[in-house]
Amino acid sequence: MTELSLDTPTDTPTDAPTDTPTDAPTDTPTDAPTDAPPIPDLLSLKAAVRVKVDELRQDLVFAFATRGASDVFERALEEARLPASRWDRACFARDLFLEDLVKRALPVRAEGRGYAPCLPYLLRVITSPPEDRAVVTFRRAILDELAGSEARRAELEKAYVAILRLRQMLCAGRLATARGRRLEILRAAHGAFEALAGSFEGATSGLGRLRAFGQAVRASAAYRRLDALLDHDQHLGTVDVQVSVGADGELRSFKVLAIRENASNPFYTSPVGRFFKRVMLFFRGYRMNGDEVAERLLDDVFTGLEEPIALLFQALGDMEVYLGALGLRDNARAKGLAVCLPELVERSEEGMDVEGLFNPLLLGGKATPVPCTLHTEGGSVVVVTGPNSGGKTRLLQSIALTQLLGQVGLFVPARAARLPVVSGLFVSLIEEARADQPEGQLGMELMRIRRMFEEISVGALVLLDELCSGTNPSEGEEIARLVISLLPELETQVFITTHLLQLAEHLASERPIERLGFLQVELDAREQPTYGFVPGVARSSLAHKTAARLGVTRDELLALIATKRYTTGHRAAAAEPRETR
Repeated sequence: MTELSLDTPTDTPTDAPTDTPTDAPTDTPTDAPTDAPPIPDLLSLKAAVRVKVDELRQDLVFAFATRGASDVFERALEEARLPASRWDRACFARDLFLEDLVKRALPVRAEGRGYAPCLPYLLRVITSPPEDRAVVTFRRAILDELAGSEARRAELEKAYVAILRLRQMLCAGRLATARGRRLEILRAAHGAFEALAGSFEGATSGLGRLRAFGQAVRASAAYRRLDALLDHDQHLGTVDVQVSVGADGELRSFKVLAIRENASNPFYTSPVGRFFKRVMLFFRGYRMNGDEVAERLLDDVFTGLEEPIALLFQALGDMEVYLGALGLRDNARAKGLAVCLPELVERSEEGMDVEGLFNPLLLGGKATPVPCTLHTEGGSVVVVTGPNSGGKTRLLQSIALTQLLGQVGLFVPARAARLPVVSGLFVSLIEEARADQPEGQLGMELMRIRRMFEEISVGALVLLDELCSGTNPSEGEEIARLVISLLPELETQVFITTHLLQLAEHLASERPIERLGFLQVELDAREQPTYGFVPGVARSSLAHKTAARLGVTRDELLALIATKRYTTGHRAAAAEPRETR
């Protein structure tokens, strides 16, 4: 067995906080013992084995013997533990289109090629901001070092591709021979460990764990056996030959002058020794041929490396998190935009201060997102008004994704940002009518409000789109006032969009709560939305402008009616029987 004996996490972490709610995710990793070898963990402050090593080792044995399935390794990452988080992804994941975010805005690229990451693992990471702020600091240091050095990024990409090649070989079918396939797997593992051991020299962040892990494996007895085996396969011996070539370039003679076997390799056995070993096996009743002995040898070498190979796949998933974050930066730069690592402040009285905020979901399109500036007071309720298609819903998504990515420890879609640390996130965009909905539109809106108060935590960030849009203005205003007056009791930062402009005007003049802010869609000289936002309350929803843009005016509708009547009359005339002569 390998010298790298690592402790695996138990089902229930022994170091979990006693005040953890019963419905909180049980993703807390088990910390490695202080005398344990290095662990290639890029997401936890205290390096931990977060994959289920015992299960993954069994999968590796099967993959080495025959052929593995890629979903086996993805499942290992899906079930990997993460640092403790109190955020409930059910409160925000649906309305933020997070799968689209990962696919469009966080592409994983390495050495000039794009790769499909383990989507479930990436989604789990970006929806689980760590409870411990020190974990966020640890991740930011890694990302900062990668972003600040092209050499560091190239080393990470090289190591990532090397581990991917190992996975590809484990999942590949048979090559020319089963022995050849297994040798290729061992070569791929050798290449992955060498890539880690030879990279990140002098790293000041958690990237140094990858180098320490690679070097610890390289120093193990199991790895020395792997080295010797591959050397034996590549350098069984040396042959000196003499070749004669004629004037026409044709080979005239080929003579072997000397054959020297690689006797220094520990796997070398002299011809006499090989003969006597076969004789001894024969008299002991064994009937193994040379190929069977070689297969047993390959299995033995692989068995000694099962555990460190399993940890390579934990490192693979972590690498994809940082490569995706770098992909976000690359995509933003291609559009002339900037990203940053935000300043995170604990004080509840601090508000958001964001410059160059944009919606990363729009990076995949042809158009360039329009950045805006945002400043709020801590614990305030901000009411956003303006015309349809002016960017209000996109603004809410941008704010939510900025807060989420910032507290995970990754780049945020803004040139500069200062964000208060919040306890959770609640996002509810306008709900579409469904055939099976139990209530009418008003009832569904009231259920949405009830669900919000049931699910949000004290100190959370709340984003609510189209508040009370499903009822008449007078009733909607009364309900909206109730919601706006009660949300500050939970010390939340709130953003609400509404088309109830009269309500917004009343709130602006009455100031029923202490911290109340107003943003409106910015319009140009032609009253067209610029997709920016300025302080104030919109005076009109510009429904007539939207109607004109979409062809819903009196003249255009009358023209459609006239066309329909003409077409109908023409068809009726054509259908009448003609008088015969």
